[in-house]
Amino acid sequence: MDSATAITNLLHRYAELFDAGEHDACADLFAHAQIILDPDAPLIVDRAGILEIWRTMVIIHDDGTPRTKHIVTNPILDIDEADGTATCRSYYTVLQQVHDGPLQPVAAGRYHDRFERVDGEWRFSERDYSKLDLTDDISWHLQNMPEA
Repeated sequence: MDSATAITNLLHRYAELFDAGEHDACADLFAHAQIILDPDAPLIVDRAGILEIWRTMVIIHDDGTPRTKHIVTNPILDIDEADGTATCRSYYTVLQQVHDGPLQPVAAGRYHDRFERVDGEWRFSERDYSKLDLTDDISWHLQNMPEA
């Protein structure tokens, strides 16, 4: 598999696992990464830190999922094959449907990711998780949000 496909698959695997409510497996994608939550603080967490945040904030519904679909689009990849490093900027839109309500967008933002190739496999080395640009009603998706 070429590098661009492998990296794009990581982006989509994150969305797939998160939406399935498989947050332990999703956090495993960041086992060797740092996650930036606030670039001004800077507040940075690791795998255990992001998993704790998800467990505290993400509402899991009766079906065992957050009832979301993360749509990841517009990946702009910059791959340095010789160094085994890459960056990617992408957009995400979070759709959600709960109970008998409508399917609706509840959040949109950007991911800025860094990757590294180790033993021939690409993995996340950093995600800037702070670029949440738009929100609607997230009351069925997130709880215990920090005060702004």
